[in-house]
Amino acid sequence: MMNRRTILGSLAAAFSATAATRKASASTAAPSSLPLDIEPRGTVGIQERMPSLDLESRHEFLTGFRAWTQGPLGRAAEERANAIFKAKGIDPEGDVPLEQVQAALEGDPIVGASVRYWITGQQHCWKLVADEFHANADAYMAELDAAEKAGPGSVTLDPDFKVPEYASHEIHIQPGGYVGDPFAGYIYHYGTNHFRMGNEQDQRQKLVASTAEPPEDGRFKRILDLGCGPGRLTVALKDRFPDAEVWGIDVSGPMVRYAHMRAADLGKEVHFVQGLAEDTGFPDGHFDLVYSYILFHEVPASVTRAIVKEVHRITRPGGVFQSGDFRADQRPPTPYRSFRRWWDYRWNNEVWRNEFQDLHFGKEIARAGFTVRDSKKGLGFLGSLRATRNA
Repeated sequence: MMNRRTILGSLAAAFSATAATRKASASTAAPSSLPLDIEPRGTVGIQERMPSLDLESRHEFLTGFRAWTQGPLGRAAEERANAIFKAKGIDPEGDVPLEQVQAALEGDPIVGASVRYWITGQQHCWKLVADEFHANADAYMAELDAAEKAGPGSVTLDPDFKVPEYASHEIHIQPGGYVGDPFAGYIYHYGTNHFRMGNEQDQRQKLVASTAEPPEDGRFKRILDLGCGPGRLTVALKDRFPDAEVWGIDVSGPMVRYAHMRAADLGKEVHFVQGLAEDTGFPDGHFDLVYSYILFHEVPASVTRAIVKEVHRITRPGGVFQSGDFRADQRPPTPYRSFRRWWDYRWNNEVWRNEFQDLHFGKEIARAGFTVRDSKKGLGFLGSLRATRNA
């Protein structure tokens, strides 16, 4: 049974853990080289602090609320669901039709609260961040404009670029999605710190970059971050391989503008391009390593196949394609995971997740002309595949 004392205690513990992580990772950042850099409250390590203490405090509270929702409440919801399944004669580890799972859990207050609180917390976090940048739109747009020609690194935008329909959805219920808000990079960066719960120093991206495995022949000059978003992994790959020429490509102009601004502010020579992962425009065999992180579950299966074909074209023989994404090995999920996957699709606007889960991703990569194996280094709940392009 969850009572108010339990809830508040869990929130306090989560808040303390988040604050401790942030304090422990604090360091002195190098002065910015950008012609216009808005940092009203300075930085903590590589993270520019939120513009006001009020905003930061509310963000911390929502992050603690999410920690409780995914922790104590999430565990209680799963236990409750499995108890309901057993009471109704459903095997909690069996392969059960989704309709039967939904019917069994419909109307349960604990399972329902778990879903509702998770979504509400995320909605509030997006709004909190978006309201700040829109309320000061002129200043932040000037910051982006001024950074466009700054270095190190570069950004290439296409004024005639047509965003495909599949990329226009508000994934993760982010207002405007990745492409429909000029401040999508700011919003996504600070918003995802909320649901990563302790990623202010790009810890997650550094972990992902640490799993990158160079080609076995030792030739290693160029890297591409496919679907780079705000460029946090792109920068982490540059840190991991400082002598490599590192590129990031993304369908979102606002994302790559923000990515370049932030990389230049950090003094990282990284190059960003607005473009399609399925039609990059790079030469044949151009890259030694192509990395994608949480990209493929955000696109339709047909586009996944087109991207894999394009990756094969731009990766040199003997080069490596590595991908971290949801595990898609066609094993039936448990009934509760099936329910969670469904509400992630339905309420978190993960429009293409089910198509990806039903796709045997490893076989698609092999079919394109790669030799595929599971990476030995795990990414938690994500799967990691490493593929070498055949000669």
